Amino acid sequence: MATNFQETPLTMKNRSELDRNLDWSFIWLTRIFALAITGILLWIALQITIAAWPAIQKFGINFLFTSNWNPVNNEYGVLPAIYGTLMSSLIGLILAIPIGVGTAILLSEDLLPSKVQLVLVFLVELLAAIPSVVYGVWGIFVLVPILTDLGKWLHGSLGWLPIFSSAPTGPGMLPAGVILAIMTLPIITAISRDALISLPSSLRQAALAVGATRWETIFQVIIPAAFSGIASAVMLALGRAMGETMAVTMLIGNANNINISLLAPSNTISSLLASQFAEANGLQVAALMYAALVLFVLTMIVNILAEFIVARVQ
Repeated sequence: MATNFQETPLTMKNRSELDRNLDWSFIWLTRIFALAITGILLWIALQITIAAWPAIQKFGINFLFTSNWNPVNNEYGVLPAIYGTLMSSLIGLILAIPIGVGTAILLSEDLLPSKVQLVLVFLVELLAAIPSVVYGVWGIFVLVPILTDLGKWLHGSLGWLPIFSSAPTGPGMLPAGVILAIMTLPIITAISRDALISLPSSLRQAALAVGATRWETIFQVIIPAAFSGIASAVMLALGRAMGETMAVTMLIGNANNINISLLAPSNTISSLLASQFAEANGLQVAALMYAALVLFVLTMIVNILAEFIVARVQ
């Protein structure tokens, strides 16, 4: 015989109070986690600053604007590494953005059969799981020979342009930029695809209903609506490119000078740290930590800029 159970006002009151307590517990728990992340970030910055303090005292702000890196004479400047970091990341983004966004459109707008889309999504995500040293080895034995032949043709045909004025010698800025494009491609594609998929289907249907073609809907409605997510993907990829170490160290040539030619060897802050930290001592360690602090600040600026762009777009 079934028995009807009806909650008493006291039971309902206790349940409501329990829900409020759980809400407050969750809110304070997330606040603690957020503060913990902020504390860890500040602790890392403090430790790097302490380690870099001797170099900060000796070189000051001139460390950012000088090019000489001579451990024998204790003369250090990080300008070529800053230039190489920004330029190689820029090359990577120029190559990766159109491919990544185009792939995201292809995988989100039902332009392919669902089974084919599933395979392509898996392959794109698989690119992000490959270790950077594997990219570096592949770049040395496969990418560099191809780009060296291409660089010889570019130098011979367009050598009057400053960006192709140097004869290719193997590793250089161009191979490093191409490998960064390949490594950042999964980030741009995955986040851009998520931003496109999350848009309501009514947006597409409304555009088609007023007479827009499929491609007009994609380029004039869908992409502008998802622009904040795409911009976040690009900025996140930029941060990833600026901090990449092993693959870039193996492919950029590690030449501590500024050369506008894309075919010449160059250097980045991360490759400078990777190639010299193991054998450094004394003031050189402090100079390398100063360079690490510069990279830390550059990465923070990129993330703040990303948040600003997303907020303005939204």
